[in-house]
Amino acid sequence: GVPTFCRPLPLSYVVFDGPAPQPPLVFLHGLLGSKSNFRAIARALVQRSGRKVLTVDARNHGESPHSPTMSYEAMSLDLQRLLHQLHFPKCVLVGHSMGGKTAMTLALQRPDLVERLVSVDISPTESVAVTDFLAYISAMRRVSIPSGIPRSTARRLAEDQLRPAVQVSAVRQFLLTNLVEAEGRYMWRVNLEAISHHMANIMGFPVFQAPYSGPTLFLAGSDSPYVSSEDYPEIERLFPEAEIQYIPGAGHWVHADKSQEFITAICNFLLLP
Repeated sequence: GVPTFCRPLPLSYVVFDGPAPQPPLVFLHGLLGSKSNFRAIARALVQRSGRKVLTVDARNHGESPHSPTMSYEAMSLDLQRLLHQLHFPKCVLVGHSMGGKTAMTLALQRPDLVERLVSVDISPTESVAVTDFLAYISAMRRVSIPSGIPRSTARRLAEDQLRPAVQVSAVRQFLLTNLVEAEGRYMWRVNLEAISHHMANIMGFPVFQAPYSGPTLFLAGSDSPYVSSEDYPEIERLFPEAEIQYIPGAGHWVHADKSQEFITAICNFLLLP
């Protein structure tokens, strides 16, 4: 059960309107990401599929409210509240990484709300390949920027301070999308405290018995360790209709590494009976 103090939060979202009457696509970003990660992809999918597309900020991320609670059950409830608020009886969930685990949780808890499901580079299991995120978070927490300096200077300083722990430039740029300014002070808009406190939760996955029998796609990067053959039995148990597809040359951020292939894979999946 979910403790009573776990009230659903009003998530920040953007609707990209499409003419098709079918259920909307709902995009859920990964750890330390935000809804803007999917902006270009959302636009392309409205064009290609005609469906409405929603991009959503998880609690403690982007422009959504902060909370000391950070569990997949809580994030699933946030989403249920949003779907209810927008009068969407059903949706297609597309979740990357942490967002994929939220999507799977919602589909397993409330299959009636989910027409079909795409899990991007994540399995319904304990994620072990993720020590990087712990390093990213401690590096972000160590960043210190003086007040009252220009934004470009602040960004450069933050990048310099992240560099020793985060060697890959693209990952630094991704983390820096969380740097915001309020009244001349620079801060991270992600709730690093709640996230680091609940890291074991975020890396884990809740226990479920009953499967989700709707059409499901596990869309993984061929160069990423997050969906491996060791996970196949659990994928099959919980998602008996699942298809597993690897995008060649993509790492963990499949949609960023190979956006055209990613969009095409989603469109093909929408056409499946």
